[in-house]
Amino acid sequence: MSHVINTIIPIFAIILLGWVLSWRKFIPSSLSAPLNRLVYYIAIPAMIFSGVARSSFEAHFDPFLLAATLMPTLLVFLLALFTGMGCSLDRHHMGTFMQCSFHGNLGYIGLGVCYYLLGEKGFTSASILAGFLMLCQNFLAVIGYQLFSGGMGKGRRSWFFIKKICGNPVILSALAGMAFSLLKIPIPETIERCLTIISGMAVPSALLVIGASLSFGLIKANFRLVLAAGLLKLAALPALGILAYHLAGIPSAQFLPGLILLAAPSASISYIMAGEMNGSTDLASAAISMNTLLSALTFILWLWQFN
Repeated sequence: MSHVINTIIPIFAIILLGWVLSWRKFIPSSLSAPLNRLVYYIAIPAMIFSGVARSSFEAHFDPFLLAATLMPTLLVFLLALFTGMGCSLDRHHMGTFMQCSFHGNLGYIGLGVCYYLLGEKGFTSASILAGFLMLCQNFLAVIGYQLFSGGMGKGRRSWFFIKKICGNPVILSALAGMAFSLLKIPIPETIERCLTIISGMAVPSALLVIGASLSFGLIKANFRLVLAAGLLKLAALPALGILAYHLAGIPSAQFLPGLILLAAPSASISYIMAGEMNGSTDLASAAISMNTLLSALTFILWLWQFN
């Protein structure tokens, strides 16, 4: 229990530090956007590629673990669909509500928790899982928007989906790392040291960026939807994951990377996709902010029993 608390509290303290720095203008909006791009396109991919490429893919990849991680995501997607329809949500809110209910912040928070809680071995397993899980999340998110959001032509939606898959640096770096691992391609020492230096700034910078992006002004106006999305994302999804892992007979030491990824709060990209696909950016912003803070508690509640 103490190991979990001593890992989670510092991580979320850095996130809150990012919010304070943004509030005090140490990280102005003119800086946070370029910093986010640096983390998203350079630092996190370098960390993922380096970790996966230097490891044994066969030792870290488990198809049963992957299936037991993807299945809960699909089930919560359906739960969010029925919940939204039962609440008679309008088209403007439906796709965003669904995405915030199952699309987790894997690259910044999920992998960050894995790295500090489980070490390099757990981080490598999580990176491989994250590549496949992010494919699934993006696919389901676009389906949700295609079903309910108006104002975007079919061709544009299809292009948007392709762009989010083919241009996603987490997916691409994980796949590239898997290829290097499977083909046993050596990484020159000079390049490996460059990757190590760049990787060193990945998680701290990512946590500061998350904190700087938090916005709490819209939570009150969207409280009921945000709470419902939070219950699905932070409670139902990890619970279904644990059930799936137990049914598949996967030991806790092996499924912890998957559980952490499933327990990650709503992804920051939900805000971007809401703007691109005629969803509700207000709901996305509120859900990301509230669920990010709540996940500090839910991470501890889910993980303490396995450490």
